[in-house]
Amino acid sequence: MGLIESAFPAYVLFPRVRRDFLEANHHPEGGYRSCGERRWLQLSRATMLLVAILTFGSRSILGQEGPPPVPSAAATPNSRQPHASAGESAARLRTFLGLGPAPDRQAADRGNQLFGPACGFCHGANARGASGPNLLRSALVLRDEKGELIAPVIHNGRADKGMPAFASFSNAQLYDLAEFLHLQVDLVANRGTYKVQNAIRGDAKAGEAYFNGPGRCHTCHSPTGDLAHLGSKFEAPDLQQTFLYPASRSFGFGASNGAGSEKATVTLASGESVSGTLRHLDDFNVVLLDARGKAQSFALENGTRVQLEDPLLAHRQLLDQYTDDDMHNLTAYLGTLK
Repeated sequence: MGLIESAFPAYVLFPRVRRDFLEANHHPEGGYRSCGERRWLQLSRATMLLVAILTFGSRSILGQEGPPPVPSAAATPNSRQPHASAGESAARLRTFLGLGPAPDRQAADRGNQLFGPACGFCHGANARGASGPNLLRSALVLRDEKGELIAPVIHNGRADKGMPAFASFSNAQLYDLAEFLHLQVDLVANRGTYKVQNAIRGDAKAGEAYFNGPGRCHTCHSPTGDLAHLGSKFEAPDLQQTFLYPASRSFGFGASNGAGSEKATVTLASGESVSGTLRHLDDFNVVLLDARGKAQSFALENGTRVQLEDPLLAHRQLLDQYTDDDMHNLTAYLGTLK
């Protein structure tokens, strides 16, 4: 699209410009102006024309030919795709982190058997460092893909740094050692393969005693009611977070009292009180939604007070009372509620 084609004449788009255009050129519809006025109007016309060109012809001026064509659904990166498996997620994260090809697990297992006796005394059993350096941070290990960089170093050693040569290792064994190192890097860096292990270490019986005793959890919750099957709904780390910080979770522990449903009572200086659902509260005003669904606003002045009904108050108070054993034991107990 050319410059003229992309912008309409200014006097078509702006009626005032058309009138000034006529006046500046002594058109009968516009009457006559003095020389100075005509010069000013010509300048005004040029300014408005430039605005019109910039507005409607910017694509041509900037050398743009319009927005790029929309790719097909198959080629659109953000198009809806089936949910990725754990393996696919890990592979995508590897690509994002630039970790190279996925390690050969079987070769890494064989390399593990070699690494401990030959290298573990210096670099640690998992290559994370001991008297020698942490190999997972080695630039050479991170650049290597299939042992092409690691193997020569192991075979020849580094006498200047105190590393002996391991000339007896075959090429296959050197490859296995390289894959073992790549697997250790993958386990540390790739959170797509990370999983919390042995998260429940508390005593379920002691947790049940706390639930029904000092914790007073049974006064609001029931293992066969609102907490039924809770242990099958959450992994242990999420389960613990759920009872420690219930306001951020969507199940049980006061979930029915979500955002926008907190109750409050406003007491005026006269002694009159109004209760309802809290909609807004700051240092100066409070807004409630009463039982009729009508919003009422009160200024927090002249003795007006507001009292919140916090259904999670007991949970917040327990945060200052829990011991580590209490938290682990309660997690173990709740995990049994399958």
